[in-house]
Amino acid sequence: MRSSGRNSRGSGSGGKNYRGAGNRRDEQQQRAGRPRPEERRYDVGDGPKAGPKAGPKAGPKGGGPKGGGPKAGPKGGPKAGSQGGGPRGGSQGGGPRTGGPSAGGPKAGGGRGRKPGPARPREYEAQIEERNRARHDKPRVKLPKTFGEQEGERLQKVLARAGMGSRRACEDLIDQARVEVNGKIVTEQGMRVDPEKDEIKVDGLTVATQSYLFFALNKPAGVVSTMEDPDGRQCLGDYVTNRETRLFHVGRLDTETEGIILLTNHGELAHRLTHPRYGVQKTYLAAIQGPLPRDLGKQLKSGIQLEDGYARADHFRVVQNTGKNYLVEVSLHEGRKHIVRRMLAEAGFPVDKLVRTAFGPIALGDQKSGWLRRLTNTEVGMLMREVDL
Repeated sequence: MRSSGRNSRGSGSGGKNYRGAGNRRDEQQQRAGRPRPEERRYDVGDGPKAGPKAGPKAGPKGGGPKGGGPKAGPKGGPKAGSQGGGPRGGSQGGGPRTGGPSAGGPKAGGGRGRKPGPARPREYEAQIEERNRARHDKPRVKLPKTFGEQEGERLQKVLARAGMGSRRACEDLIDQARVEVNGKIVTEQGMRVDPEKDEIKVDGLTVATQSYLFFALNKPAGVVSTMEDPDGRQCLGDYVTNRETRLFHVGRLDTETEGIILLTNHGELAHRLTHPRYGVQKTYLAAIQGPLPRDLGKQLKSGIQLEDGYARADHFRVVQNTGKNYLVEVSLHEGRKHIVRRMLAEAGFPVDKLVRTAFGPIALGDQKSGWLRRLTNTEVGMLMREVDL
């Protein structure tokens, strides 16, 4: 009876006793099928690897015919553990280890389902975010000037932006030694300058930077010489309403006087152009009635006594004469109110019409009444030279 019992317990399939070898193989298989450390520490979702492992490995090495075959692979733990063949088949073939989290748990049951990775704890996510922030928040390394961007702009680029021509043409100006920076002639290409601080000249004339604007307006009669008029009359501001930068007028013309008036945002230049110290000359054409005495020009040049002092003309000539109608040209450097009208009226020749044809080196030319034009760099350079800028 005992021998038959031993044979029945030791026989798994075919009645042969494979107890010693089977135990060793089962132990090796259990070691190979143990879950990895990370799988033991965290909740493991359904994965693709559990089904194949549970089927072919747990089935053939189960204790009996039902110990691991087709049911242990796809269905996993519960049936592999309960239907293992014999008392030893349940523990060694498809028992607790085969039906646990490694083979028959949720990993085995979902071999064909979802593939979520192992869940990471919040502390680990916080560490990753902190490392990323530390990597991107590093202070910027200050490189030597030879590796970083050099200060200033290339001289030919500044000249081209100022309207002196293309960059190639500006390079030719440098090659011809016609450009000077801060009083020194530039002969090499690639020099860097600061347009706001450095004084740049071409052929002795200062080049205006892009930040300053200079315009000449042919003011019509009836326009008030102010940028805004509280009474709603037409003023100079009506001609520059679409400008981004605020402009202001250089000097004034009375309402009935026509001619050139300058508009700019260069405060120092505007101040010097109107200051008596610099004596910028203005030229006017006046229509008067004759006949004129021959010494009228001499009287104006020697000085006319007005209520606010003497006023002297720098130049006088008759431009046109038709019968009693005379068109005379008067040049003077003073800027007192109505100065030309008062001088001619004091001499006995009231003015019928007055037009300012030049302001310093800037001439009105054929510019139509009411037209606004931007001064060229040459004209701006001439203005600056006139007032020692």
